[in-house]
Amino acid sequence: MPYLHPAPGPQEHPTPKDARITHSSGQSFEQLRQESLQKGTLFEDADFPANSSSLFYSERPQIPFVWKRPGFWQHSEWLDVVIDDRLPTFRDRLIFLHSADHNEFWSALLEKAYAKLNGSYEALKGGNAIEAMEDFTGGVAETFETKEAPENFYEILEKALKRSSLVGCSIDIRNAAESEARTPFGLIKGHAYTVTGIDQVNCRGQKIELIRVRNPWGHVEWNGSWSDSSSEWHSVSPAEQRRLCHTALDDGEFWMAFRDFKAHFDKVEICNLTPDALEEGALHKWEVMVHQGSWVRGSTAGGCRNFLDTFWTNPQIKLSLTETDEGQEDCTFLVALMQKDRRKLKRFGANVLTIGYAIYKCPGKDEHLSKDFFRYHASQARSKTFINLREVSDRFKLPPGEYILIPSTFEPHQEADFCLRIFSEKKAITQDVDGNVDIELPEPPKPTLSGQETEEEQQFRALFEQVAGEDMEVTAEKLEYVLNAVLQKRKDIKFKKLSLISCKNIISLMDTSGNGMLEFSAFKVFWNKLKKWTNLFLQFDADKSGTMSSYELRTALRAAGFQLSSHLLQLIVLRYADEELQLGFDDFLNCMVRLENASRVFQALSTKNKEFIHLNINEFIILTMNI
Repeated sequence: MPYLHPAPGPQEHPTPKDARITHSSGQSFEQLRQESLQKGTLFEDADFPANSSSLFYSERPQIPFVWKRPGFWQHSEWLDVVIDDRLPTFRDRLIFLHSADHNEFWSALLEKAYAKLNGSYEALKGGNAIEAMEDFTGGVAETFETKEAPENFYEILEKALKRSSLVGCSIDIRNAAESEARTPFGLIKGHAYTVTGIDQVNCRGQKIELIRVRNPWGHVEWNGSWSDSSSEWHSVSPAEQRRLCHTALDDGEFWMAFRDFKAHFDKVEICNLTPDALEEGALHKWEVMVHQGSWVRGSTAGGCRNFLDTFWTNPQIKLSLTETDEGQEDCTFLVALMQKDRRKLKRFGANVLTIGYAIYKCPGKDEHLSKDFFRYHASQARSKTFINLREVSDRFKLPPGEYILIPSTFEPHQEADFCLRIFSEKKAITQDVDGNVDIELPEPPKPTLSGQETEEEQQFRALFEQVAGEDMEVTAEKLEYVLNAVLQKRKDIKFKKLSLISCKNIISLMDTSGNGMLEFSAFKVFWNKLKKWTNLFLQFDADKSGTMSSYELRTALRAAGFQLSSHLLQLIVLRYADEELQLGFDDFLNCMVRLENASRVFQALSTKNKEFIHLNINEFIILTMNI
């Protein structure tokens, strides 16, 4: 079940100084440090204990681990992760990440903090290097297939390294047996390498493009052309070798010709750093916009465009591109969609979902686009593919204008929280289309005199008198009898019966005297509402089954005068829809009555108390409806 964010929409790009405290004590790293110093004791982290639960979630250790003491950004927010310095060992050696120097522990401690953030060491198993690069820098990633790289790929890498971007590379594997297999040239398949430099060297009168790569193992190197001990270096002057820091050590770092790099490596990943991570005065800085959201089954988990009936219910973000690139006619921007906490949820059986996004030209309305729009309009751009990675990102160039960006899972009804980041060359504006609440309810009609009643109203009066008696007021129990007696005569609507709780809510909505009873005049006003709501329900009960899909609720509510935020809509669906994501007539009626009741109370209080208007109507409706 995803976490429903109380305040979705665009947010300021966070910086490390804004790091959110994650320790259960509510104390920051510095506060915990001072407490340990005052007590004169070494810190022991109760949130991530030194036992098997912090190592694995699905298996038991096969060897006896001994925890010894040596003598971070996630989802677009910085986190203050506090750990102690106990590390898992076996026979006095670190089990997991370790440095070549056995007295150096910073890497193992960093790994422990990352494991705590994701729930366990086992949760770090698998994945790709770009996840860690983003989590440790707050940057945004781009992926290039070397065989399909652009002609200026060398220049792209050169600029990336000059901007202090993190660059990784790897060789694809076709099956599990190839994982960590060594090629004849000394490269490891499925292994995460780091690109540490790019340069050109003079060799026999020619300029040779070189690239420097590092194996994180600290050994096992490329043995082809321009490797540490290859003959090509004999043609390079000692001064040039010193400039390139060339050494013949088995330290895991090596040079190779750029053409060989493209031939042997399959994938390159670049992590572009955000403005807060770049040095002051940097020539190139991205403009960053962040949106947090959720895909919730039954309301906003619509799946991809293949599922037209539900695709339109996905979250929608409006993107306004106003400034073109320098000397260009288009606007460059990068969209990165990340699904959150999937590693942490592994222990509960959650897998990485297949995700992507599409970008449409905005028709000019500041409202959620309907199903018909997507029926007749094609996307302007989209992610290259829907894929089961933590993050999907792509670079785009589009003319200035307004666009609607729709993030989604591939299949509908799949739940997850997501973080959508938009990096633009120039200033752009984003807006959560589904973030506003707008209520437009018609004024109730004036009551008709008894001599002007319609035949239908006269029939109601007779039934009302029969049930209510001379005072012409009914309790919730009697109202339940009246409404069911009338509605069950209708052949166009299928339902069992209205519940007593619905009738109590109706009286709460229409009771003007405050005695918990419903007068006939108020009942006549309510009857007009009921007819309108009944017609809406029948309109969206497409198969005449007596239920309507929760995905259609947004449109039905809008037709009744309620434009709700995605967050509020998610909560309503969770409260009123059944396991099959359907609403019966009684559920729909109960929802409508309580929504109108909450809206009228808010309007009344806002009129009487001008300061009350500053209360968030979204929060007020949630409180009033008890959802």
